[in-house]
Amino acid sequence: MLINVKELVRLAKKEIMEITCEGLYQQLPTQPLIIDLREAVELENGLLPGAVHIPRGVLEMRITSLVRVADTKEPLLTLAQQNIYLYCQSGARSALAAQSLAKMGFDKVYSLTGGASEWRNKDLPFSQ
Repeated sequence: MLINVKELVRLAKKEIMEITCEGLYQQLPTQPLIIDLREAVELENGLLPGAVHIPRGVLEMRITSLVRVADTKEPLLTLAQQNIYLYCQSGARSALAAQSLAKMGFDKVYSLTGGASEWRNKDLPFSQ
């Protein structure tokens, strides 16, 4: 059975957890792990405050190289104990990425509903 990307994302969203822009904004003071999955050319308007950039295409390979876990003995275990917030431009790639991380065993992964576009529409801050 063939499905298009819209259907693929819809199915992924049935399996993952999402967080609203307001919900993530309220988490910012706790310095959560926020990963921007967009491509480099999409970053000209900045990242969400405190976010780190890992393009979607290499997320699974690079997630253990994050500064906050790179020096730990078991980076995957350390990451698995944290909430991980993913976002892209619209929320589609982050939904697929959240599904992928769940398959790796992560159970505290959230996709930002509406992505950076929705964040901007709500006039929430970006950093450079």
